[in-house]
Amino acid sequence: MQLTVLAEGHADAGALTAPGMVWIPAGTFTMGSDRHYPEEAPAHRVGVDGFFIDTTPVTNRAFAAFVDATGYRTLAERDPCPADYPDADPRLLVPGSLVFIAPEHAVSHEDWTRWWRFMPGADWRHPQGPGSTVEGLEDHPVVHVAHEDALAYARWCDKQLPSEAEWEFAARGGLEGAEFAWGDTLVPGGVHRANTWQGAFPQENSAEDGYAGTSPVRAYPANGYGVFDMIGNVWEWTDDWYAATHAASLPSAKACCVSRNPRGARREDSVDPLEAGALAPRKVLKGGSHLCAPSYCRRYRPAARQPQTLDTASVHIGFRCIRRIAPDARPL
Repeated sequence: MQLTVLAEGHADAGALTAPGMVWIPAGTFTMGSDRHYPEEAPAHRVGVDGFFIDTTPVTNRAFAAFVDATGYRTLAERDPCPADYPDADPRLLVPGSLVFIAPEHAVSHEDWTRWWRFMPGADWRHPQGPGSTVEGLEDHPVVHVAHEDALAYARWCDKQLPSEAEWEFAARGGLEGAEFAWGDTLVPGGVHRANTWQGAFPQENSAEDGYAGTSPVRAYPANGYGVFDMIGNVWEWTDDWYAATHAASLPSAKACCVSRNPRGARREDSVDPLEAGALAPRKVLKGGSHLCAPSYCRRYRPAARQPQTLDTASVHIGFRCIRRIAPDARPL
């Protein structure tokens, strides 16, 4: 991705543009929430510098261009290293990824393995496993991308992955304290504003919003900053290490202080302490997905967050990129 610097003598000489991106001006906002899941707390004031952000998640079309240009193979397309998974079933040490398969009847929400399955051969080209294709889904978000895949794409584009604070600030679209990216009502006037789950999760999706799986990245209106699909459709990687609460990420607990451009926890602190033998550090995912349902996962909100291990890809995880510029640069 190239930034365009207008020629000297132009009325906006020195201004920057970034094709396919929109400028998010610097500002201060209340990050997190004290009204929902505990990992979203505490709500606290933070400031972020201005940055460019992709108007949409990275699509299958854009990711295919990256792969064609570089020959890159995603983590889901590679053979896992047995030494990295000493306790794993050898039959699962094959290229593949996690695929959602709806059970035929109601099941306990306590056991996610009833609807998630590791599918050999599932990857970004084959989102539902062998025999599936992205043909006709070129403008849907790319999925089955692990964090390192998203990072590789970002570097190729001369971009970065967003911090959690940058992502949340952009998702809010200028609305301070609103529940959703468009206001305080999930379906205002009966019109869906994002691709989420309707019906009894995980066995029944009525697809009242028009889509049972992913949707084209511009299927719903943009938020106040002109950014599409920040809520629902697919979870999006950030580049921050996960901590169980925001408090662990704050440089100061003093109420008087506003953190500027905060970053996440330390890598070593992102490992799940409750999972026996867990060694994989975790990054923060944001935005929810088409599998988020009111009865199970109300994480289709800017404040919502979820941890994800670096080596995991799935059918509902994608990403978008940002571009940071020098503080004294003037965007169009």
